[in-house]
Amino acid sequence: MTTTESASADVLDDLDWWTRPVAERDRLFARLRAENPRPHVPERDLTGRPRGAGFWALTRLDDIREVSKRPDDFCSGEGINIFDQPPRLKQYRGSFIDMDNPEHARQRRIVSRGFTAKALEALRDDITRTSHEIIGSVADRGECDFVTDIAALLPLRIVNNMMGIPRSQERYIFDQTNIIMAASDPEYVADQTPRGIARAVNAAGEGLAGLLAELARDRVDNPRDDLITALVAARDDDNLTPDELAAFFILLVGAGNETTRNAIAHGLLALTRFPAQRALWQSDPGTHTARAVEELVRWSSPVLHMRRTVTRDGVRLGDQEFAKGDKVVLWYRSANQDEQYFTDPTAFDITREPNPHVTFGSPGPHHCLGANLARLELSVAFRTLFELLPDIHATGEPDLLRSNFLHGIKHLRAEFTPRAVA
Repeated sequence: MTTTESASADVLDDLDWWTRPVAERDRLFARLRAENPRPHVPERDLTGRPRGAGFWALTRLDDIREVSKRPDDFCSGEGINIFDQPPRLKQYRGSFIDMDNPEHARQRRIVSRGFTAKALEALRDDITRTSHEIIGSVADRGECDFVTDIAALLPLRIVNNMMGIPRSQERYIFDQTNIIMAASDPEYVADQTPRGIARAVNAAGEGLAGLLAELARDRVDNPRDDLITALVAARDDDNLTPDELAAFFILLVGAGNETTRNAIAHGLLALTRFPAQRALWQSDPGTHTARAVEELVRWSSPVLHMRRTVTRDGVRLGDQEFAKGDKVVLWYRSANQDEQYFTDPTAFDITREPNPHVTFGSPGPHHCLGANLARLELSVAFRTLFELLPDIHATGEPDLLRSNFLHGIKHLRAEFTPRAVA
C-alpha cells in the first residue's frame, strides 16, 4: 500500500487507501493545499483500473465556496459521485441533491415543509426520548459496539418516527440503507464486482421504494400527523410522487443518517483522544454544546466530497479554465482543514471560533436542508451521553468504511461504568 509520504493525489480514487489511518489522508491533503491545490486525478473503477477522463480535485476552502455558489457553471445534475452512475442506480442514490433547477427547486420546496424551525422544535421531545431509550438500553452492559448499538440506530429511529414508519421495519431499513450507502465495502456487499454491486443496490432500492410507495398510498387515503403525509398528501399544494418520496426517503435515511451517525461515532473518538476538550464540554454542556457540535462536524467531516460538472467550455475558477463536461470534486475534508481558516486544523477544539466549515456544503442552492436536524440530534445525543454514560470512551481503533465518499466508521468498541437506567 502506498504511504502518504510518497503518495500523489492519484490515491484519492483508490478505495483501499481510504481504509488507512485518517492521519495519512490529512497529511496528503495538507501537502496538496500547499503545493498543488487543484490536481488532476485519474478516475478508477472498482477493480482499480483507470476509467474516463479523470477529475479535478479541489482542496481549498475558497475554491469549494466559489464552485458551490455557481450552479449555472458547475452543475449537480450530472451526478454527485465521482463515477457516473447508471440511471437505474442513480435513482436510489440521489434525490434532489443531484438535480438542477427547476426540478431541484421544486422538490426542495416541498421537502422543506418538514424542516422548518417550528417542525424541528416539535421534534425535540422525541429526539430526547429516543436518545434516552437507545443509550439507556446498553447502560447496564458496561461495553458496546458504539456504532451499531447507538450511533447508527439513533438517527435512523428518529427519522423513522418523523416519517411515521413502523418500528417493525427498522432493521430492514437499516440493512438496505447500509447496502445503498456503503456498497463499496465488502461487509455490506460481498460481491464487489460492478455487476454484484449494481444488483445489490438495485434490490435494496426497489425494496425501500416498494415500502414507501405502500406507505404513501396509505397516507393519501388515511392522512396522519407525520412527514410522509406532509410530503404526499398536503391539500391545495404540490406534492411528491410515490417515486419521488422513495428517493427522498433513501436520501434522508441514507445520506442524512450517515452524516449524523458518523459524526456521533467520530465524536466518541474525539472525546477519547482529546480529554481536556471532553472535560471542558462536560463541565458545562449548556455553554459549550452548540460550538462543540460545530467543531465535531468540522473535525469529523462525515461527507468527504461532492462532485460538480462543468456546464460549458471556458468556465473559469481563478486562473484555471475548464471545458464542458469536466468533473470537479469538492473535497470537504480538505476544506475543513484549510490552514488559511483553521489554526491547528487536525485538533479538536470546542472553543474554535469562527468555524466556517463546509460539512453541510457551502452556501448555495445545495446547502444541506437537514443541517439543523443533524445539529439538534447531535446536541441531544451528547448531552444524553454525558448524563447516562459520563465516562464512556472508545477502546481500540475504529473500523473504517471502505469509501471515499463517506467518512464512515463501521464498528467502534466502547466501555463505560455499568448503571441501571429506568
